[in-house]
Amino acid sequence: MKLIIAATLAASAVAFAPSQVAQTSSALSASLDGLVGALEPAGVFDPLGLAEKATDATLQRYREAELAHGRIAMLAVVGFLVGEQVEGSAFLFDASISGPAITHITQVPDGFWPVIIAFIGAYEASRAEAGWVDPADCPVDQPGLLRDDYLPGDLKFDPLGLKPEDDEEFAIMQTKELQHGRLGMLAAAGFLAQEAVDGQGIVEHLQGMSA
Repeated sequence: MKLIIAATLAASAVAFAPSQVAQTSSALSASLDGLVGALEPAGVFDPLGLAEKATDATLQRYREAELAHGRIAMLAVVGFLVGEQVEGSAFLFDASISGPAITHITQVPDGFWPVIIAFIGAYEASRAEAGWVDPADCPVDQPGLLRDDYLPGDLKFDPLGLKPEDDEEFAIMQTKELQHGRLGMLAAAGFLAQEAVDGQGIVEHLQGMSA
């Protein structure tokens, strides 16, 4: 558990560095073995054969979805730990929120939801505008088509200037982000399951382990 948390927190520094699949989508299917994020000994881990059956456009959407969910999961893991650690603090909703993180959402005041919905809506709208072809211009058999000049995950968000200029170093950073995002998804799922089973917070579990 501690290893998962430490690795996930370390990944947060590079979580939003743009992830580039290739300059052209055709490179995705040209060599799956060389796809960024595929590491030995597993290589391309695709037991259901989804990638082999996918078109280039579908592979791009898979990578976009993996990056988006991985980034959200890394933030979720941090949110679990921070939310439980600062619960009861006076600055957080008048110290009215407490207990395991999975119960916090039901304790948030109603006035907070419009702010969250507006923020998420604005973010998703800008992401769709940047990456997706207008639905009116999409072929009927290709809904959700990404733009040719859009690199999956490239949100142009790099405030710390972490993106390397060297292509090889950039590929390494891409793989790190993907691997930490995958770890974050597993960790977030584990946190949810653990708290749902015994009703104890993750921080409470960690404190019990160190006692």
